[in-house]
Amino acid sequence: MKAGPRMRMQLLAQNGLFAVLLVAAAVLVLYLLRDNAMQWDITQNKRGSLSVATRDVLHAMSGPIAITAYATTQDPQLGDVRKLVSDFVAPYRRIKPDISLEFVDPRERPKETAAANVRANGEMVIEYGKRKEHLSVLNEQSMANLLMRLARSQDRLVMYVGGHGEPRLDGNANFDLGQYGQQLQLKGFTVQAIDLAIAPEVPENAAVLVLTHPRTDMLPGEVDKLLRHVDRGGHLLWLIDQEPLHGLQPLAEKLGLQLGPGVVVDPAAAQLGIQPTIALSSGYGHHPITEAFARYNTAFPFVRAIGFPDEGSAWQATILVEAAQNGWVETGSLDGDLGFDPGADVQGPVAVAAAFERETQDGKTQRVVVVGGSGFLSNAFVGLLSNLDFGVNLLNWLSADENLITIQPRDRVDASLEVTRGLLTALVFGFLLLLPLGFLATGAAIWWRRRRA
Repeated sequence: MKAGPRMRMQLLAQNGLFAVLLVAAAVLVLYLLRDNAMQWDITQNKRGSLSVATRDVLHAMSGPIAITAYATTQDPQLGDVRKLVSDFVAPYRRIKPDISLEFVDPRERPKETAAANVRANGEMVIEYGKRKEHLSVLNEQSMANLLMRLARSQDRLVMYVGGHGEPRLDGNANFDLGQYGQQLQLKGFTVQAIDLAIAPEVPENAAVLVLTHPRTDMLPGEVDKLLRHVDRGGHLLWLIDQEPLHGLQPLAEKLGLQLGPGVVVDPAAAQLGIQPTIALSSGYGHHPITEAFARYNTAFPFVRAIGFPDEGSAWQATILVEAAQNGWVETGSLDGDLGFDPGADVQGPVAVAAAFERETQDGKTQRVVVVGGSGFLSNAFVGLLSNLDFGVNLLNWLSADENLITIQPRDRVDASLEVTRGLLTALVFGFLLLLPLGFLATGAAIWWRRRRA
């Protein structure tokens, strides 16, 4: 049965309308893609996206960031360096649109390049406010550390007490805190040692004083300098190992600390193949330091329990970390098989880290953090779980940089997929031209067959 003229006109109108709508849809897609970039990150661990830590730091930076990249379009080894820089900066600009990027060709403007002290092709000079930093390694960890340094309103001086065999923030021994000190410097802190036997006082410009455990007795005059630092409202990080206090009892009394004997034992650690004297975190308190730690674990080797001040104290105490959910505080020998003794040991979980605050006479807030051991930040254990993040957050809070408290970005594990310009052109040509033309040809063929039917 052949279609009449009226039916053929209806089919022609339908096919024509379909073709017009298809072309209009293609034109609309092209128009939208011209001014609106969209992307989906399907890589493992979200490698193509910035980490939460980097986004948090970018959100904390209120003013514009100016980036000047000294890069060429051709390099014998790297190829188009400007494209590498542009691709690296692009996700940061999506999060913070007021990041500007300017390129300078070091071959065409050598004097300007030399004046900027630029030494590598692709090196960037990043300015924020009145602060300036150089970046020559294009990875997120380096960029996050740089942004954190720029975000600090001023240099933060961290001083640690030495002279009595304490773990050092620049030491290389297993019990030293050298790797922790290096990370603090990468994040904008200035780390210096202080010998209270020589120094007249703790400098007032010290943002935080770090006190680790002395191996010999401190002189009464040294302890008096520590007490005066606290009386002036100075901030303090005290890492108390399970040993005699060596003269620091007056400081513990001033803070209202209750320090009992014993080491925290955690059977859960033994089940994971590590020593039971490494206590695993079982919970975190409601505090800016631990706000982002709900999904992360920390581990504390040979840690002691921290008691709180009595009621009526001027200090407001907050538990930061509770450890050993099914463990206990072992008051006996650590040799041989360990077991809970109801008559002598204390059942877990136990508080192993606490934050203390009080208002000083001049109306400022004084901050102190006490942790029942320095081992979690030692060179031997700082890389375990999220110990380093916790240690950096301690200093950020103590130095009043709460907006920089976050979980540091991790290395990503999978490789990137590089799409050449030719392949990208072929994809665009195929999807936006050949595919619509194919639909049109199919529609025309169907119309022609129906017309001849």
